Amino acid sequence: MSLSTELGVQIPVIDIANPTLKTGEELVDAAARYGFVFIRNQGSDISPPEIDKTFETVSTLRLDIPQFPKPRKTLDPKNQRRGDFKEAFNLGEFHGGKAQQPLPDVLIPHEAELGHFTDRCHELCMKILRLFALGLKISPDDGGEDWFLSRHDTSRGPSGSILRLLHYPALLDDADYIPDVDIRAGAHSDYGSITLLFQLPGQPGLEILTPPSTWSPVPVSPLTTASDPSPPILVNIGDLLSYWTNGLLKSTVHRVVFPPEARRGGEDRYSVAYFCHPVNDTKLVPVPSEAIKGLIGGDGAAGGADVMTADEYLKSRLAATYGWGGKK
Repeated sequence: MSLSTELGVQIPVIDIANPTLKTGEELVDAAARYGFVFIRNQGSDISPPEIDKTFETVSTLRLDIPQFPKPRKTLDPKNQRRGDFKEAFNLGEFHGGKAQQPLPDVLIPHEAELGHFTDRCHELCMKILRLFALGLKISPDDGGEDWFLSRHDTSRGPSGSILRLLHYPALLDDADYIPDVDIRAGAHSDYGSITLLFQLPGQPGLEILTPPSTWSPVPVSPLTTASDPSPPILVNIGDLLSYWTNGLLKSTVHRVVFPPEARRGGEDRYSVAYFCHPVNDTKLVPVPSEAIKGLIGGDGAAGGADVMTADEYLKSRLAATYGWGGKK
């Protein structure tokens, strides 16, 4: 099954309830073609009530950011005249249900819930990464279906994984707003292995860049079925996994725009994203897959470049985004 955007792009919906080699192959194919895929598993990985509870917490998010439209961060400075119309709070890894960073007062009562949700997201990512290893046909002698899992095992040390709570305030009626120029999140790709994205029904805005340089909307509320009424979860490939697979798996550029009604005031938009990264000291050696070996010479881990760690790769991407100079 696949879901078509308004411009004809089809994003596959893959059921992972009974994972098989075919399931892994379907995931690899979707990631190689689109970089995005919806996954379905009858809500057994992350239940709808757990998602709803997290969104209740996100709806309390009001950080000390100037009144809109005075955005700060700019994801796509070359094409934006001002920063993104959004605010966000990043949560790093939890240990024993406890955040390893100071929390704003509004989130302190929800610490255990957010820690649990983060754990569930990580577990789901491990299931997806196992399927990728299966679909890439990594030999058991090289680690088999556990190849990616062993490199995302949080018991081995810290990683760059984060849970991001996002609030996109409504556009003020008298805002100095230019459609297609002032947007909620500028064009970008994610940095890590894979991202899980949770959206609320009736809050569109996510678009992916499709050939030839066309922005295509992504469905917010994919079809449900009688046997699985829980909505599928959107998954996308990050830059690191694309680099790791020498470009086989695609890290697709995406953005968040104001829907047409936002020009008349619109409404607030909320989303939750979990960015999954390997353990910091993981060496990004070529993935031992015949599908990857055939791509040697590309711009990636199999292209003959010096081997980086996951932490070094993340810092290089952050430096490029924020214009950091010199060594950190």
